[in-house]
Amino acid sequence: MMTFKKYFAAMLLAASTQAFAIPTLSVSALPAPVVSGGKLDLAVKISDITDLYGYQFTLSFDAALLKANSFTEGAFLSGAGTTFSDGGTIDNATGTISFVFNTLVGAGPGASGSGELGLFSFDTFGNGNAALTFSDVLFLDANLNEIAVVAEGSSVQVVPEPESFLLVGIGLLAAGVVRRRQLAARG
Repeated sequence: MMTFKKYFAAMLLAASTQAFAIPTLSVSALPAPVVSGGKLDLAVKISDITDLYGYQFTLSFDAALLKANSFTEGAFLSGAGTTFSDGGTIDNATGTISFVFNTLVGAGPGASGSGELGLFSFDTFGNGNAALTFSDVLFLDANLNEIAVVAEGSSVQVVPEPESFLLVGIGLLAAGVVRRRQLAARG
């Protein structure tokens, strides 16, 4: 009888426990990797959020590889009603876009689910991995209570133009031919 009670209690506990996902703020780059000298679109996304009424964040990027150009509001929050947003202050010298924000206007519930908060457009130059990080993250529900969000940083690989690879390959081939001729002349 005692074993039955333990199993029954365990089943009740398992049935009453819900799996809650923590909302996650992330970025998605297109194309990835991106060719140096090309354009990069960086989508900022939220997943698994409930009752989002407003948010703000600062996005930091590698100013040696990326130059921010513009911001376009995503469809996620505006799907819940009229919004007021700002794409933040772009500082390409320090590699920051400060205090990007968006909020619903008027009373009503916030947006729930997953979607795109905004899209940043960048020019690329140089070669390497460009780190992307969030700071000053604040998400609020319709009652203006803070929503705990995990902010995931990322990176974007900026690669040389294909023509650069071709030139390096031709240079290596020419060096090999010269070396063979030198060896043939000796022997």
